[in-house]
Amino acid sequence: EGQRRYVESLSAYARQFLGQVDKPDVDSIEGLSPAISIDQKSTSHNPRSTVGTVTEIQDYLRLLFGRAGEPHCPQCDRPISPQTIDEMVDQILTLPEGTRYQLLAPVVRGKKGTHAKLLSGLASEGFVRVRINNEVRELADNIELDKNHIHSIEVVVDRLIAREGIQERLTDSLRTALKRGDGLALVEIVPKKDEKLPESLERERLYSENFACPIHGSVIEELSPRLFSFNSPYGACPDCHGLGHLRKFTFERVVPDPSLPVYAAVAPWSEKENSYYFSLLYSVGEAFGFEIKTPWKNLTKQQQDILLNGCEEPIPIQADSRYNKNSSFSRPFEGILPILERQFSDASGESVRQKLEKFLELVPCSSCGGKRLRPEALAVKLGPYQITELTSISVGDTLNVIEQLMGIGVAHDTKPLLNSRQIKIGELVLKEIRLRLKFLLDVGLDYLTLDRPAMTLSGGEAQRIRLATQIGAGLTGVLYVLDEPSIGLHQRDNNRLLTTLKRLRDLGNTLVVVEHDEDTIRAADYIVDIGPGAGIHGGEIVAKGSFDNLIDAKNSLTGAYLSGRSSIPTPKKRRDS
Repeated sequence: EGQRRYVESLSAYARQFLGQVDKPDVDSIEGLSPAISIDQKSTSHNPRSTVGTVTEIQDYLRLLFGRAGEPHCPQCDRPISPQTIDEMVDQILTLPEGTRYQLLAPVVRGKKGTHAKLLSGLASEGFVRVRINNEVRELADNIELDKNHIHSIEVVVDRLIAREGIQERLTDSLRTALKRGDGLALVEIVPKKDEKLPESLERERLYSENFACPIHGSVIEELSPRLFSFNSPYGACPDCHGLGHLRKFTFERVVPDPSLPVYAAVAPWSEKENSYYFSLLYSVGEAFGFEIKTPWKNLTKQQQDILLNGCEEPIPIQADSRYNKNSSFSRPFEGILPILERQFSDASGESVRQKLEKFLELVPCSSCGGKRLRPEALAVKLGPYQITELTSISVGDTLNVIEQLMGIGVAHDTKPLLNSRQIKIGELVLKEIRLRLKFLLDVGLDYLTLDRPAMTLSGGEAQRIRLATQIGAGLTGVLYVLDEPSIGLHQRDNNRLLTTLKRLRDLGNTLVVVEHDEDTIRAADYIVDIGPGAGIHGGEIVAKGSFDNLIDAKNSLTGAYLSGRSSIPTPKKRRDS
């Protein structure tokens, strides 16, 4: 009933995810508060969940960097400043002569809805085309969008071909695009049919009146909290999608025993039926001067690298001799690891995937280095710090950095790390982050890092994190049920935990704590001892009330040991180790 009352206190939006809790078969229960259970084994198994997200500190850091951060160029680390229209025009005019491109004004970036009013308004303004989710469509058509899907809409302002004498028209169109796109304009190269663009030429370039690098032209969109969320497609690293790691085929898994000959060393291909791969390895050996009977470890570094990662120049590939004798064809060798990657992604049957899965390993993402965020987010700094530099150090160190940013404990003649604008914007957010970090310190978790995955926490750690989060929530009039919160906590940190529990009580809450720790029993306002034994030997209330009542209770084993009437003697004789 207490749980049901707590769920009832939430918003209708939150309740739809929690399911319905039935009322009990009684007419009324008086004096029962909404109940929150903080048990031991409810650690999150979501790979996206971290200490920072569970405690909501990550949300405050996102807000802080999204509103007070200073963007830098991802390539040269220079502070990024707004671009002028003349600078944008000069960059666009560097396109090769004859290049076809169109100017787009972003009007909707990743928002749900039908956007019918916007589209009809664009048509009345005289615009003819829009690009919706990377597809150009005529505004005259009846465009209907799914209101539950996320859409990106750009207005096609002008279509141009790079040539001399176009500067004036380009400037006018660019000015229109920037006005309609709130300071953003997009240049998209439109190749002719079957035309291949040079690799050095970017398909799209984003220009901004707000932030752009003067040297590299790197543009960062308007800063917002979602840019710093690894759970959002706008902030997550595009390669690992915000997980920080990828499942890859690695040399250690694919070639577990390098002392074996080449044909037997490649574990996924070592079965007798795999004559195609036998022929493939034989062909690579013929082309690069080694026999497949040679032990893998005796190959040169170059030969090993070619086997693993492939080669670009075509080599003669021998066909399977059982089906096509004396037949070969030339093509580049993909490499063992790329072939396995392709087979795994193309596999339609579950048996093939299961066979290959044992050769996969979690490796840090090479693009973000395990930091989960895209380069633009990692290039934003608050003072000298990136957001990941605050989440990758211990909670205790993060608290010191936050206090430095706030100017706490810093000498008056020292130059502040933040400017006056940043201090004004971040004052309340920094205060809230500091408060929540101190709660984590109070429950003995100063050694954790905010980017630590929640699934790697012990039951006691996870329980104390939720305890710190509940204190931060500042609820009152709630019944908290805690199951042995001291588990996994060093004895010296007991007082910090008890101080936290007392603070939660003093806010106006009731705490029911199941505990066997002496310090916690002594600190309790009311004790209930159930016994006299455990399991089938228990079941009675043998003592209740104050600590003195517990000690005086004759049937209480707990009271007997706490009072000194019973004790476990130290062994007089120790066995040899």
